[in-house]
Amino acid sequence: MRNNIAPDWVKDAIFYQIFPDRFAKGLDSYKPSGLQPWGSPPDYHSFQGGDLFGITEKLDYLEELGINAIYLNPIFQSPANHRYHTHDYFEIDPLLGGNGAFEKLLKESHSRGIRIILDGVFNHAGRGFFQFNHILECGSESPYVDWFHIKGFPLNAYSDGSQHTYKSWHGNKRLPQFNVKNPDVRRFLLNVAKYWTERGIDGWRLDAFKEIDDHSFWREFRDVVKGSNQDAYIVGEIWVDEKKRTAKKWLMGDQLDAIMNYGFATACISFFIGDKLDKGIMKKQGHRPKKTIRAGDFAKRIETMFLNYHKDVLFSQYNLIESHDTVRYLTLAREDKRILFLTTLFQMTYPGAPAIYYGTEIGLSGKRDPDCRRAMPWDESAWDISLLSFFRNLISIRKAHPSLRRGNYINLSSDSGKNVYAFMRSLGEEKIVVIINNNEGEYSVDVPTGNRFPDNTKLSCLLYGNSYIVRNSSIQGPSLGPLSGAILMVQ
Repeated sequence: MRNNIAPDWVKDAIFYQIFPDRFAKGLDSYKPSGLQPWGSPPDYHSFQGGDLFGITEKLDYLEELGINAIYLNPIFQSPANHRYHTHDYFEIDPLLGGNGAFEKLLKESHSRGIRIILDGVFNHAGRGFFQFNHILECGSESPYVDWFHIKGFPLNAYSDGSQHTYKSWHGNKRLPQFNVKNPDVRRFLLNVAKYWTERGIDGWRLDAFKEIDDHSFWREFRDVVKGSNQDAYIVGEIWVDEKKRTAKKWLMGDQLDAIMNYGFATACISFFIGDKLDKGIMKKQGHRPKKTIRAGDFAKRIETMFLNYHKDVLFSQYNLIESHDTVRYLTLAREDKRILFLTTLFQMTYPGAPAIYYGTEIGLSGKRDPDCRRAMPWDESAWDISLLSFFRNLISIRKAHPSLRRGNYINLSSDSGKNVYAFMRSLGEEKIVVIINNNEGEYSVDVPTGNRFPDNTKLSCLLYGNSYIVRNSSIQGPSLGPLSGAILMVQ
């Protein structure tokens, strides 16, 4: 029988996405010559030598930040620094330390209560994948011809200027697409999922999920994964504009637990960055906010997401504001850290699992890929310590208050004129009100509560310690400065 419920632990998760080649080098791990110096401007082909040993050595840092789940970009053997060109699905890339380094990372992470999610690249392989390479060597006589969508010979997989004769991901000849209608291919991919799930991983992020538009395959995938670990998390990369369409058909409980919530990211960019956004920098990106929205429209976007999905999905969504495929949020915001502060405040108080892309917490910038994949600077003099402290504080507040992770979400006020948005999270006796002043002017706090609190109810700000009170069915108290917010808890 299928498990139709997302893992309960995801509701309490704080995700941290790591691009392995750029996060940290293990102190004693062997590396071949020819690496870029750490911190060099990233490009499409060079390697800087980050590995899984380095991630293990930085678990103290992640634990202090408050992270309890890590999503790793691909780690299987591959010739690409991003490792989406898979050669061997059963071997961890030697440049990352091999299988031994992964076993150590998994063991050390689990000992600290940190979950590990792997990137599953099942739509396509790399040209060096054995079965594809076999076709290159043997042509039409290869028994693996039906593993891919071959249109003719020669394949022209490496020849410059020649059109390749097989189906590939978005026309990229480096990425031959699997024929998942082939039972042998299905069996192979499902065995990969089973192999790593049985070895202790906590879930899969599924790359280019919609490219395998086959519900029966994903139902089988879910059965295999959940059969190996009922608490495994299955999240799909689906770039969705929630105003126009949803991912609902994959989120009915028989395929995905959740999606990478790019609809959330788009709404945040449109609202928090708004007119400051350089739209030109986002060209060719999967999510492109088309206009600035104010508090009223932002509230409607949020409510649309609530209406689109089952509650269990909402509380399990992977809520990101950026990733390895996007311009860094701070760069989109023209380095205005107040915008990042305010967006993160919302992200950490909204239902679903907040996801941090490595380095954002210390002020890492970056334009489109590959620039958004810069090396993590480990010299603390390069860090924005106030930003890091803010992230740590917000995460600790979320983890300390169940209502922020599991509570009801109620829109209290969405004043487009003042561009102020306020909402409540509640669970049992715990009630928390979040106020967002997305305006360059001060906001004299006056938030209508709709008679949800008796007059003279006192609230305390969890961020700054200020006191507020309900008068005439409205929360009143100290003003909020430009582009700032408050998290108020009923005393």
